Amino acid sequence: MAKQEKVKQQSPHLKRFYYPLDQAVEKPFNWKQMTRLLFYIKPYTKSLLPGAIIAMFITTMIRLAVPILIGKVVIDVAIANQDPTLLTYLVILISILYVISYIGNHFRIKWVNVLGQNVIHDLRKQLFSHVQRLSHNFFDKRSAGSILVRILNDVNSLQELFTNGIINLLMDVFMLVGIIVILFVLSPQLTLAVLVILPIMFYISTKLRRNIRKSWQEVRIQKSRLNSHLNESMQGIRITQSFSQEKENTEYFNGVNEDNYEVERIAMKKSAYFGPFVEMSNAIGTVILISFGAHLIITGTIEIGDFVSFAIFLGMFWEPISRLGQIYNQLLVAMASSERIFEFLDEQPNVFEKPDAKEFTDMKGHIEFDHVEFSYDDDRVALHEISLEMKVGQTVALVGHTGSGKSTIANLISRFYDPTKGIVKIDGNDLKDMKVGNLRDNISVVLQDTFIFSGSIMENIRFGRPNATDEEVIDAAKVVGANDFILGLSEGYQTEVEERGNILSAGERQLLSFARALLANPRILILDEATASIDTETEVRIQHALKKLLHGRTAIMIAHRLSTIREADNIIVLENGRILEQGNHSELMQKQGEYFGLVKSQFEMLDAL
Repeated sequence: MAKQEKVKQQSPHLKRFYYPLDQAVEKPFNWKQMTRLLFYIKPYTKSLLPGAIIAMFITTMIRLAVPILIGKVVIDVAIANQDPTLLTYLVILISILYVISYIGNHFRIKWVNVLGQNVIHDLRKQLFSHVQRLSHNFFDKRSAGSILVRILNDVNSLQELFTNGIINLLMDVFMLVGIIVILFVLSPQLTLAVLVILPIMFYISTKLRRNIRKSWQEVRIQKSRLNSHLNESMQGIRITQSFSQEKENTEYFNGVNEDNYEVERIAMKKSAYFGPFVEMSNAIGTVILISFGAHLIITGTIEIGDFVSFAIFLGMFWEPISRLGQIYNQLLVAMASSERIFEFLDEQPNVFEKPDAKEFTDMKGHIEFDHVEFSYDDDRVALHEISLEMKVGQTVALVGHTGSGKSTIANLISRFYDPTKGIVKIDGNDLKDMKVGNLRDNISVVLQDTFIFSGSIMENIRFGRPNATDEEVIDAAKVVGANDFILGLSEGYQTEVEERGNILSAGERQLLSFARALLANPRILILDEATASIDTETEVRIQHALKKLLHGRTAIMIAHRLSTIREADNIIVLENGRILEQGNHSELMQKQGEYFGLVKSQFEMLDAL
C-alpha cells in the first residue's frame, strides 16, 4: 500500500476516488463451506461424474499395476530366467495397458471439463440472478466494479477446481493410498525410512495454510479496487478529459495496478513454497532409498525386482504429493473466492416478498402514505411522518430543494425501499402484502439520468414490454415525439445505439426512455426530473403528448423546473422530509408560501439571464 500512498500524496485531490470496496471475509477454513460448494455438482452426479470416476479408477489401477509387472515379473522372472518369449508378451501387455490408460485419461479429462463448465455456468447464473433481486440499499453500499469482480473473477477462479481439482484430488488420494500400501508390502523397513520426512512436510504445510489463504483474499480485494477504478474511469472519461486530469488519473491507476501486482506476487510466492519443498523431500527420499536400499539388497532382505518396483513407486509417490500441494493451493483460492461469492448469495433483500403475497388484479392507482417515516441510515432521516393521498388519475407534482424527500417518496411507491415506519398503500393494499414484480409491472419510472442499453432503438423501447409488436413500439415513440429523430438515424429503429446510448444526445435518450415507459402501459407513471435533459421546444411537445397519455393514470412528477408542473392536479411542497404545503398552482400562488417563493426565485433567475 506504500506505493498507493505515494500516488495519493502526489495528487491529493484524487483521494476522493479512494474508498473501501471490499473487506476481507474472515471465516474459518471448514468443510461445511466446501460441501456447499460441491453441492453444485449434484445435478451431474448421474451423468458426467460416474464416467469420470470410473475412467479415473481404471487409469489409476493401471498405473499401480505396471511397476509391479516390471519388478516382479519382467525383472525377477523374464529377465532372471532369460525368457524372451515371456518378455515379449509382457511388453505387449504393458503397451496395451498404457493404451487403455490413455483412452481412460482422454474421457476423464473430457467429462470433468464439461462438468466444470456446467458448474461454473450454473453458479454464475445463480449469482447474477440473485444479485438482480437484491434491494437498492445493497447497490448503494457497493461499487459496480466490486460486484463485477465477484460475478466474473471470483467465479472464474473456481473453474480449475471443478474442471480438474476435484477428480485429481480423488485420483491422487487413491494413488497415494495405493502406493503406500504397496510400498509397505514390498519392504516395510525401507518404507518407514523413506517416509520419515512426511510428518515434517505436514507440519510446514499446515503452518502455511492460513497465511496463503489470507494472501489470496487480499488478491480478490485488490482486484475489486482495480476493476472499480477502471469502471469509474471509463464512465467518467469525458469529465477526466474536460478537466485535463488524464495524467493524474493515470498515476492513480498505476498506484492501484502496482498494489494489485504486489499482492498477487506475494500470494504466488507463498503458494510456490510447497513445490520446491516437495522436490527437496523427493531428493532426501531418493538418497535414503539408494543408501538404505543398497544395504537391504546386499544383505538379501529385498530382491532386485522388488527394489526396482519400490524405486518406481517412490518416484510416483512424490508426484501426487506435489499435485496435492497444487490442489491445496487451488482449494485456498477457491475458498477465498467462494467466501466472497457466498457472502453475496447469503445477502437477503431488505424488500422481501411474503409467501402469501397477493397480486393486483386490476390496479387503479390510488396511492396513500399513512404516517410514513424513512431513513437510509441511522443518522439520516429522509421522511418525517408523511401522510398524503394521490387519487386515481391525478397528476401529482413533488417539489422542493435537493434532499427534501421527493425521490424517496417515488422509491417507496415502487417499493425499492420499505418505510421505516408507517404504511404505503395502493388501492388500499399495504405494499408489503403485495407481490413485488406484479407491483412494478404496473409502474413505469423515467429518471433524469436515463439508461440506454447496448442494442437497437427498437430493443431499447421494447425493454418495457418485451412482447410488444413493432407497431406498438413505433406508436409509443410517436406519442412522445421520438419517431421523427429515430427515422432520421442511419437505420431507423434498427440503429445500434452502443453502450449507454453514446451516439444519442441527452434529449434523444430521454425521449427513448419516455417511449419505453409508456409502452409498458402503466397504471402509475413516475417522472423523476425526467424533462431536465430536454430542451424547451422538445419539452412542449412531450407535455402535449403526456396530456393524452396520462388520462386515467396516476402520475407523480418530480421537477425543479416549476414551469413543467403548472397544470398538475396537486403540487406537494417538501422540505427536509416534511410536507410544507400542497394544492394546485393557483391555490399555492395565492397562499404566497414556500411554493410562491420557489416560483418567484426561478423567474427572477430567468429575468437575470
